[in-house]
Amino acid sequence: MEKTKKTSPEFVVCINNDDYPASLELHKIYRVLPDEDAAIDSDIRIIDESGEDYLYPASYFTPIKVPAAVEESLLRAS
Repeated sequence: MEKTKKTSPEFVVCINNDDYPASLELHKIYRVLPDEDAAIDSDIRIIDESGEDYLYPASYFTPIKVPAAVEESLLRAS
């Protein structure tokens, strides 16, 4: 029997937007959308400033843990 893991949403902060200044806001919190294929290539999928989801280098972000109240607020905003 396969167990399904319930994971909470992952959030990252943009620490580099050199190649994407119009699409990524430096120091902004973004929610990571699950994408196993992207992870294989060291990319992550996020919803950027255009409102669409795109792949970006994972090195442009750092993962963060947010308090439950902040997570709820971020999820409502997205």
